[in-house]
Amino acid sequence: QVQLVESGGGLVQPGGSLRLSCAASGFTFSYYSMNWYRQAPGKERELVAGISSAGSVTNYADSVKGRFTISRDNAKNTVSLQMARLKPEDTAVYYCNAHTIVVGTWAPRDYWGQGTQVTVSS
Repeated sequence: QVQLVESGGGLVQPGGSLRLSCAASGFTFSYYSMNWYRQAPGKERELVAGISSAGSVTNYADSVKGRFTISRDNAKNTVSLQMARLKPEDTAVYYCNAHTIVVGTWAPRDYWGQGTQVTVSS
């Protein structure tokens, strides 16, 4: 079955760094763009960073540009989010997402991980 398993969350001081990883299985990883979303308490889920299926195109929310870096390894079916210069407002549950458009139907298909908590606090 499809699984997206995040790891690497935790408590970090402001200005610190964390690296989130997401291990995928049960689907053809290289067919999917991969994204990291986050959801803070009382707020809607927001897109943080995305990377195309081949890894050639990335995009970032303005709030994390220059601080976060998304990468993927299609040989290992993993996607990572390197987070630097973390701020208290980065505190949220971070979710790994796999997204594609089904050929023929043009319907979107999304898979989600269970989320990992990132807390930035002194």
